[in-house]
Amino acid sequence: MPPPRTRGTALRHRLAELRGPDVPAKALDARALAALAANPGCARRAILDGAGVNKAALASALGSPSAFGQSQFALTRGNAFEARVKADGGAELLRLVHEKLDRAAEPPAEARVPDLTATGPQGRTARTALELREATAHPGAWTLLDHPMLALDVAGSPAFLEPDAVVVHPDGSWTVVEIKSFPLLDGSADPAKVGAAARQAAVYVLALEEVAARLGAEPEGGAQDRAAAPRVRHRILLVCPRDFSNLPAASAVDIRKQRAVTARQLTRLTRIEDIAETLPEGTCFSPELPADELTAAVESVPATYAPECLSACELAFHCRTRSRETGAVTSLGRPVRAELGGLTTVEDVLAAASGEAGDPGDPAVAALRRAAALRAEALEAACR
Repeated sequence: MPPPRTRGTALRHRLAELRGPDVPAKALDARALAALAANPGCARRAILDGAGVNKAALASALGSPSAFGQSQFALTRGNAFEARVKADGGAELLRLVHEKLDRAAEPPAEARVPDLTATGPQGRTARTALELREATAHPGAWTLLDHPMLALDVAGSPAFLEPDAVVVHPDGSWTVVEIKSFPLLDGSADPAKVGAAARQAAVYVLALEEVAARLGAEPEGGAQDRAAAPRVRHRILLVCPRDFSNLPAASAVDIRKQRAVTARQLTRLTRIEDIAETLPEGTCFSPELPADELTAAVESVPATYAPECLSACELAFHCRTRSRETGAVTSLGRPVRAELGGLTTVEDVLAAASGEAGDPGDPAVAALRRAAALRAEALEAACR
């Protein structure tokens, strides 16, 4: 008789059913996690990301293809720049870390660059934790971890993350390094791109803090002794090309705010297994399904659309179309939605403004009627 299925095994089986037969799972990366944390109320994105569904292929199958993502040229340029930054055992990268974040330490004349090769993401995660523990246990030297693998629990499902680099300082503290291909012009970069990089790095910092907490809980000497948890620095190093060259420049970015927001939003995410349990039996998001069946499956999961989704989610165009069709005020943006209180559709808003519906004592209704009156006065004055 086969052994009983555990709760975790049952969930993995259910998520595999949602992807479709023999469809490999798409890994959930830090960029997707940061976008998911920015919109924690969207059950649709949570279940699709948790199940490893390829949302780009899904959007195309739904008839709303997305232009979201980097071009092949940008990827090639970014990879070439990263290789240059990490050349010669990461000498230039470590010099920038020392210059921008740790001038009090000895200059990194030499550094350990351990091999993190292992089988599968679980093996690489364990190897990374082992090397972090080894580097922290022998202070006084610099260590560069090139593309380590970290794990972070997201709504009850593990996500495996791969930062560009993690540096262990001589004092045993850890720093996340983000390498981007957008330029630093006269020492500054596009604030929107820096903000996106900071949110992505915040996810890595949270994952590193989980590793540090586990290392701090391990016995050091006797059974009751505990080693001090390593310190994960909340200032990350952002490395970009200087001006219009391919020479690296760096900036220290404080990501404490992004880390706090991301941690709070991730804890608000509905557990993936809870969402999966509400779906009809046989629900599947495979792009191979007929269009009407696939649309019904996607629509069975509620979405929380906002214009910000256009720069962060492959399904944004599909969700925007549905939001406009239903007249949802979320399509006007989160600030507008917040101001309108219980008025959830454009039809409700127009009715409240014209006095046909709504409670006059509601501040949102009163503000709409006042705005409608002022507009009418302005139009009347313009016609005179």
